[in-house]
Amino acid sequence: MKRLHPIMLAGTGSDVGKSVLATALCRILLQDGYHPAPFKAQNMALNSYATPEGLEIGRAQAVQAEAAGIPCHTDMNPLLLKPQSDHTSQVVLHGIPIGNRDAYDFWRKSPSTPTQPISSTQPIDFRQEVCAAFDRLSQHYNPIVMEGAGSISEINLRDHDLVNMPMARHANADVILVGDIDRGGVFASVYGSIALQTPEDRKLIKGIIINKFRGDLRLFEDGRKMLEELCGIPVLGVVPYYKDIHIEEEDSVALGRKAGGQLSTLNSHPSTVSVAVVLLRHLSNFTDFNVLERDPRVHLFYTNNTDDLLKSDIILIPGSKSTLSDLYELRRNGVAQAIIRAHRQGATVMGICGGYQMMGMEVCDPQHVEGDIDRLPGLGLLPTTTTMSGEKVTRQVTCEYGSGYEIHMGETRPHNAASSPLLHLDDGTEDGYFVDDHCMGTYVHGILDNPPFIERLLAPFKDKLAQTAQTFDYKAFKEEQYDKLAAHVRQHLDMQRLYQLLTPNS
Repeated sequence: MKRLHPIMLAGTGSDVGKSVLATALCRILLQDGYHPAPFKAQNMALNSYATPEGLEIGRAQAVQAEAAGIPCHTDMNPLLLKPQSDHTSQVVLHGIPIGNRDAYDFWRKSPSTPTQPISSTQPIDFRQEVCAAFDRLSQHYNPIVMEGAGSISEINLRDHDLVNMPMARHANADVILVGDIDRGGVFASVYGSIALQTPEDRKLIKGIIINKFRGDLRLFEDGRKMLEELCGIPVLGVVPYYKDIHIEEEDSVALGRKAGGQLSTLNSHPSTVSVAVVLLRHLSNFTDFNVLERDPRVHLFYTNNTDDLLKSDIILIPGSKSTLSDLYELRRNGVAQAIIRAHRQGATVMGICGGYQMMGMEVCDPQHVEGDIDRLPGLGLLPTTTTMSGEKVTRQVTCEYGSGYEIHMGETRPHNAASSPLLHLDDGTEDGYFVDDHCMGTYVHGILDNPPFIERLLAPFKDKLAQTAQTFDYKAFKEEQYDKLAAHVRQHLDMQRLYQLLTPNS
């Protein structure tokens, strides 16, 4: 296939749909015979994923790589910031955590010049690192589908920006500006985002996509023409809002939508298994539960409402970026007591990663890896103790149920010498702890993506399920969703014009 320019989907703001549109383009380009790969220089997210090499990247780029039909790699997201508080983030460079950084220091000390090292003896030039990752990726794939972050018009951060227009300049990418019409003010946000660019950067913006349109598209024809006249840039498409296509999301905004409006609805789903995901303050990797959201046998919701927890058949305690802080909060707000009481009344309780750590007798942090708390009593549901350490485990694993991945800090050991593992890994090691069918924990993210494990989890409630309920094939479901998304975006995007923009000397 002919070599195409890199394309960058930049935004007028956060949550305008850049990640999903990048996913769609990865699948469309694959369908059209190209060999695309995603790239986001810097990501900020708590949802992450382990590459085949056992390194950590943002979940969105792993999803986009899956849509492109390729294994994910750290070069697709060389810099990942994982928020630990309102002011600090863990910095993950090329898949390896290198320490914590205060937000003010990170944004005010220009990444284009060598900064003070975080945990090494050599200074780190973040701009050089992300540009080198792009260069390596572009040697193997065609084209690179790049994603910006937030708004491209944060002019106060322009000198320190690694991911938007400076990255587009390095890649010589064709930039497509994405605006969200559903939130309102799309004319001002699109026009203003372009007007605030430097003359050099303005030349890189080759098209506009209006996203999340509701209603009759014909009503926006005049608006489309007005935008093109105002901005001097073509509107390549107006993509309608959709509800029937399900693509994994990584942003905390998505988690807010999941948590809203789903509480106290258990009685309206009498023939399904009710599954409550405990809504932690620092909840991470909520994509662990996407498969259960789609399983017709399950009614899944996110909550920290004690009454709803007591009504649930299954309680899932998710991963956390700050296990001790979240455990402290669960004990303070009564959720811990509600989980213990629900288990005594017959509910299944299962913890994943940080949730698994919380289910034990005690969580200790003698080195203060997470903060100032030395130790806290756990929920006491598993006879284990967790000790935090500064070394992070990141790896993909395979067990008797299928595959998953680990991303955690800390080691969990049983109180007695006899282990009772939940999973037996292919490398000969064991994972997790199993008390019985109603009480278990694991470090393996993605274990719920494996149908055999779902069947095991739901087995105690088979009498409650409808006789016609079928096993849910999540892998096939995801492939179907990528194809549906590609068809939806292809229908509403001027692909011929887009290919003309991406073709050199066209």
